[in-house]
Amino acid sequence: MKTLSRKHLYLHSLITGVVLWLGWPARGFPLLLLLGFVPILITEHYFYTNKEKKTAFSFLWYAYVAMLLFNGLTTWWVCNSTIVGGLAAIICNSFFMAVVLLLFHTVKRRAGAVTGYASLPILWLAFEYIHLHWPLSWPWLTLGFGFSNYVSLIQWYTLTGPLGGSLWILLCNIAVFQVVKTKLFPESTSSLKKPVGVALAVIITPILLSIFTYVTYPSPCKPITVSVVVVQPNIDPYNEKFNGSYQSQLEKMFALADTKVDSTTSYLIFPETALTDPDIVENSFNYNGTVKSIWAYMHKHPNLRLVTGAGTFRTYKKGDSIPESARNDDGQGYYDAYNTALQFDSSKNIQVYHKCKLVPGVEFMPFAKFLAPLAKIAFDLGGTSGTLGTQKEPSVFYSSYSKTNVAPAICYESIYGDYIGEFIKKGAQMIFIITNDGWWKDTPGYRQHLCYGAMLAVETRMETVQCANTGFSGIINARGDISQRTNWWEPAVIKAKLCPSNTITFYAQHGDYLGLYCSYLSLLLIAFILLNKIIRYFRPKISA
Repeated sequence: MKTLSRKHLYLHSLITGVVLWLGWPARGFPLLLLLGFVPILITEHYFYTNKEKKTAFSFLWYAYVAMLLFNGLTTWWVCNSTIVGGLAAIICNSFFMAVVLLLFHTVKRRAGAVTGYASLPILWLAFEYIHLHWPLSWPWLTLGFGFSNYVSLIQWYTLTGPLGGSLWILLCNIAVFQVVKTKLFPESTSSLKKPVGVALAVIITPILLSIFTYVTYPSPCKPITVSVVVVQPNIDPYNEKFNGSYQSQLEKMFALADTKVDSTTSYLIFPETALTDPDIVENSFNYNGTVKSIWAYMHKHPNLRLVTGAGTFRTYKKGDSIPESARNDDGQGYYDAYNTALQFDSSKNIQVYHKCKLVPGVEFMPFAKFLAPLAKIAFDLGGTSGTLGTQKEPSVFYSSYSKTNVAPAICYESIYGDYIGEFIKKGAQMIFIITNDGWWKDTPGYRQHLCYGAMLAVETRMETVQCANTGFSGIINARGDISQRTNWWEPAVIKAKLCPSNTITFYAQHGDYLGLYCSYLSLLLIAFILLNKIIRYFRPKISA
């Protein structure tokens, strides 16, 4: 292949970034993801074949440009809520992805092409797994999420979860690149027939199996159904929600609910932070005016359960164990603030779940000891800012009346399939996602979020409800079909019947095992590289 100019190398980065963006939901065509990495793989192979002249770190810059375009074009809307946080997410996430590509390039240099290409999906899945679990977690662009708006193609996520989709995307890109390489690089003399056949097999086989599963999947309807009413109040999160009258907002939601709630309704669902009363203290729920208003409403509907989001607090007395997340109340003591889901019933029982997967830099400050000065610029996405409290493990909302258990996922917790699986192993039979997607304004953000909810329904085979303050609220069956959906920026109410399920899919049971195993393999690869470098360093000295 002739020498590539910088212009050509930048063009490859540009094409990779743009094609990956065009393949992303909710407006993209996901099959583009199966070849989006090919241009940057061409650049990588150029650096590999000229490794005597080009250093490994020279490739890092072009990889970073490609990933920066992908991240920026796909998640720019985060800047609508926080410019600093949005830019930080885009810049850092792009760098992490570029480093993965650099590690792949380094392995290929040290161990050869076969081991190198095998290392790419291993290293990438390890990165995605770590990105799901470490303090800087921002897994919104996990590659497997890219097919979430075409659920007929990802029915096999019940076995692998989205990391299986990431593996498929990377294998397809490698296979397509092998076809392209035979034309672009003169040293490649193999016939096109074999690479083409492999590429077609890798691409088509999962699609055909998934479509067959989708078409033959049994109807989710069962003899036992649960009636739910979903309220989308459409309260402006910037100018009204946390500045207006919380009592009038509650009355608005009850008025909307009354258009659909009847004696057969089992669950009424309000969105994340629907209760904005600043005085909801968990130590003394029953003394709060908002809670009393809810009891009055529940008294009129004795068979109803209300699941709602709220900003709540817990105070600590002298002698109590004070968690690290607690705040000093101007010398009066300590308290914790939570992004909370609550379930009320007519017997005045309140079940509480505190959001555990917090947004870095918004709901908690990662590496707080080092980044504490930045806590002042944290932006509020849920009614409370700064570090929030959490609970140790997920908990399920149960109903003795309807004999059903619900997984209450708050906001972007719904993209952590491994975590949602913990609810299911505790007995959850349906998933309620409560969110406040209005922060992102009319952008792809809320559309992607509903797509991810559909993907979660496939992964778990659980009927799923998404209730948004505004954005998209919807009803999703266990096959991933969105049967009802609201519109953007308008009050709406949905009524539906759900079928509770006791199914525990392989993925819900075992979580992101692919990422875990790839993390172990990545450690072995990195150890191999380091050991190889040490041996090369000492070999001349030993020979001398």
